[in-house]
Amino acid sequence: MSLTPSWFGGRSSNVFDPFSLDLWDPFKDFPLPSSSLAAFNFPQTLQENTAFVNARIDWKETPEAHVFKADLPGLKKEEVKVEIEDDRVLQISGERDVEKEDKNDTWHRVERSSGKFMRRFRLPENARMDQVKAAMENGVLIVTVPKVEEKKPEVKAIEISG
Repeated sequence: MSLTPSWFGGRSSNVFDPFSLDLWDPFKDFPLPSSSLAAFNFPQTLQENTAFVNARIDWKETPEAHVFKADLPGLKKEEVKVEIEDDRVLQISGERDVEKEDKNDTWHRVERSSGKFMRRFRLPENARMDQVKAAMENGVLIVTVPKVEEKKPEVKAIEISG
């Protein structure tokens, strides 16, 4: 059941996701100097690039696995880290370097983000931590965490006498 109607942002989502470690930031998409990043004295470069700092990741569960997809355009697989911690936490992190400025260039607009990003997700008990796979193709990172096969109860027919 969704707590957010699908017409908010085009997708339905569950605001109370028990597996997410992300903290809700009501000011994350507002370019206000009083946003939560400014309140914590983050460097100016991070304040200006909050879109990349909060990399968007989809998480879907199929009957066989948990699948995470992250759009990371312009990054190479060497610039992204996928790690699993002992306490069932999947961490995806990386960094996009700031483009070098040339004295002869005149910038009219800077909208592409740069800087570090990190997302963490607590995986459920049915995740196979020893079989996690990651692949990157065309700027999309796909992390697949297989699920433990559920044992189906064995049903034994009992003959009725009489």
